[in-house]
Amino acid sequence: MRTDVRPVVAHALPPDPGGVRERGGVGAVCAAFVVVAGVLVPLGLPLGWDEIVYASRFGPYGPGVPFSAPRTRGVPLLLAPVASWTDSVVLLRLWMTALAGGALYLGFRPWVGVMRALRRPAGAAVAAALYGSLWFALFYANSAMPNHYTAMGALAATGCFLRRDPGRAAYAGLAAGLAVVTLMRPNDGAAVALPLFAAALLVPAWRGRGRLVAVAAGVAAGAVPWVVEAWLRFGGVARRLSEASDTQGGMRPVLSLKAHLTALDGPLLCRPCTDDTMAPGAAAWWLLLPLLVALGLWTTRRAGLATAPLRLAVAVGASAALPYLFLVPYAAPRFLLPGYALLALPAAVGLLAVADRARASRLVRVALAVVLLGHAAVQIAQVRTHVSVQERARADWQRISAVLREGGVRPPCLIKGNSLAIPVAYTAGCASAAMADPAPATAVILRRADPPHWAREWPRRPVPDTYNPGWSVAVRPETAVRRDARP
Repeated sequence: MRTDVRPVVAHALPPDPGGVRERGGVGAVCAAFVVVAGVLVPLGLPLGWDEIVYASRFGPYGPGVPFSAPRTRGVPLLLAPVASWTDSVVLLRLWMTALAGGALYLGFRPWVGVMRALRRPAGAAVAAALYGSLWFALFYANSAMPNHYTAMGALAATGCFLRRDPGRAAYAGLAAGLAVVTLMRPNDGAAVALPLFAAALLVPAWRGRGRLVAVAAGVAAGAVPWVVEAWLRFGGVARRLSEASDTQGGMRPVLSLKAHLTALDGPLLCRPCTDDTMAPGAAAWWLLLPLLVALGLWTTRRAGLATAPLRLAVAVGASAALPYLFLVPYAAPRFLLPGYALLALPAAVGLLAVADRARASRLVRVALAVVLLGHAAVQIAQVRTHVSVQERARADWQRISAVLREGGVRPPCLIKGNSLAIPVAYTAGCASAAMADPAPATAVILRRADPPHWAREWPRRPVPDTYNPGWSVAVRPETAVRRDARP
C-alpha cells in the first residue's frame, strides 16, 4: 500500500460528509431490496437447518438443538426481539427482512462521503444495488443467518475508518462495525481487522492511535461472548478452535476456488462440490466483477483522484474472502458476501464510468442495458429456483416426521441418523444425536442406506412422496408396541 501522504489525503472527508440526496439514494435502494426480497422469498418458508439451531435457543422455538463449536451467539441476539416471545415464522421473517434492510443502509451509508470525494456521488447507492441484486443476498434477506450482517459490519467499519480527523462518532462506528463482524463470525472479524490495523500502522494519512484502538476494541468486544463460551462449554479457546475445525471438515490449506465458482448458482451448501454443475450465465458475476473493479480503479486514477479508499475496500474484501477460498474445504455462496459487498464499491465506480460512456454511444447503451437486464434476469431466476427447492426439501422434514408419528414416535424421543437428523428431530419434537452416541435411540432416519447393526431388526417404513427420494425410518420395536397398546 502506498505511503505517499499527498495522494492519500486527497480522499479525506470533511467532518460532516453531508449528501442528503445521496443518502436518500442509498435509502431508496435499501427499500427496494426489502420489497424485492419480500416478493421473491415467502415469509412462510419453514426455517432451515441453521435457522433452527439459532431460533431454538429461545423457549417458543424449543427444545434447543445442539449448538456446535463453530456457531456464535450473534444471530440469536438478532432474533431475540421476536423469537423470545413468539414462534411465528412469518413474524420472525418480517423482523429479519426489516433488519436486513436497515443493515444494508448502515453498511453503505458511511461510503456516501467517500464517493462524493471521488466525484461519484451516486456510487454508494449503485454499490448497494449491485450487492443487493445478488440472488443469495436476496434469498437470505429474511433468514436468520450471519453473513449479511458480517458484510455490512465490514463495510461500515471500513467506511468509518476513512474519515478524516475522525471524532467519537467515527471511532464508535469503526469499533461497532468490527464488533458486529466478530460477534457474527470471529474468523471474519480477524480477517477484516487485519488490513485495517495494517493501514492504521503503515499509511501516514491514517496513522494514529485512535484508529488502532478502535479496531482492537471492536474485535475484542465482539469476541468476548465467544471466548467466555469457549471456556465454559469447550474447555478453552484452543479446544474450541480444534473442535470447530473438526466440525468444518478440517481447516487446512485447500483450493476452493472451483467449488465457489460452481456454487454461484447453488446449492446453498456445496459439501462436497464434486458433482456440482453450473447454470448458463451464473458465472457472469465472476467475469463482470473484476472487470468493473479494475475499471473503477483505473478511471479514478486517470481522473487524478486518490485510489486509496477503493484500494482499501479491495484489500479488506480480499482479506475477508481468502480464508473461505483457501482454508475451508467446501463452499456456500453466502460465505463471500462480505467480499462482494466491499468489491461492489470500486465496481460501482467502474459501472458509472461505463454509464458516462453510454451517454455518447448508442452501442454502449445497448450493451450496458443487455448486461444489466441479463444480470437481473439470472439473479431473479436463481432466487425463484432456490425458493422452490427449499420449500420442497424442507417439506420432506414434515413428511418424515409424519411417518415417525405413524410409527408411534412421540416426545420425549431421540432420533439418530444422517446429517438431517437435527432438523427432522426438531420438526418431530424430538432430541437428536449422532449414530455413535451411546444413548438409546427411539428411531433412526435413513436415506438410501442400511440401518446400523443395532437397528437392523427394527421395523422399517419408507417415506413416500419426498422431494429427495429414498427416505425411510426405522422405529424401535417397543415404540411401535406402545403405540398399538394405546386405547
